[in-house]
Amino acid sequence: MKILIVEDENAAARRLEKLLTEVAPEAIVLARLDSVEATVLWLQNNPQPDLILLDIHLADGSSFEIFDHLQVACPVIFTTAYDEYALRAFKVNAVDYLLKPIKTNELTAALDKYRRLSRAAVPDYAPLLDMLRKKEGTGYLRRMLIRFSNSIKLVDMSDAAYFYTKDKITFLVARSTGKRFPVDYPLDKLENLLDPAVFFRINRQFIIHVAAIREMHPYSKSRVKVVLEHATDQDTIVSTERSAEFKKWLVGE
Repeated sequence: MKILIVEDENAAARRLEKLLTEVAPEAIVLARLDSVEATVLWLQNNPQPDLILLDIHLADGSSFEIFDHLQVACPVIFTTAYDEYALRAFKVNAVDYLLKPIKTNELTAALDKYRRLSRAAVPDYAPLLDMLRKKEGTGYLRRMLIRFSNSIKLVDMSDAAYFYTKDKITFLVARSTGKRFPVDYPLDKLENLLDPAVFFRINRQFIIHVAAIREMHPYSKSRVKVVLEHATDQDTIVSTERSAEFKKWLVGE
């Protein structure tokens, strides 16, 4: 049984690994990770483990973000301090959950449950993650891992001036540098992942951040032409069908 531990508290991670040696001596801990970024990179570069023990709160954000970046195709046992309302969702949608501080008998029971389940029947985590995001107010992307050249960059969404598509590729343009980076998400998916209080899809090609707007000008057919920081050679014009909604968004309605 190959296990990946994702826990940002060293003491808790060490205790969990010690408990595993006691209740599941056949278990092999492949790695101990403490962040969303490290976990995504590890899963991208290694075969998926048999089981992940996953803390909800990590060093660089919520572990929910891991599921936004890649498909987790193995069972997960969550470690959490959520209340009973949220725990009902874990019972339905996850292999199991463990309340901190983790007790030996509870870890034993969770591993027994894992062993009884077929790996082919990995739970659908989407309903669980959607519910917990809404409960915790973490329903929108806060950071994005971007792979380019031979490196990986972590971009905070507050630094995203806008997203746009060109030649069927989606790009992010950074406010701080003006550099553009290809991203894995199509605009249709990004529209649902980004915070609508600060991001708006002005047309089929662009999603913009409110802070990236430098100027606005009236345009034909009641449309608005937007001048953005680090503008591209494409016209950034709010489509006719989105113009009324765009004006309400600008004033926070």
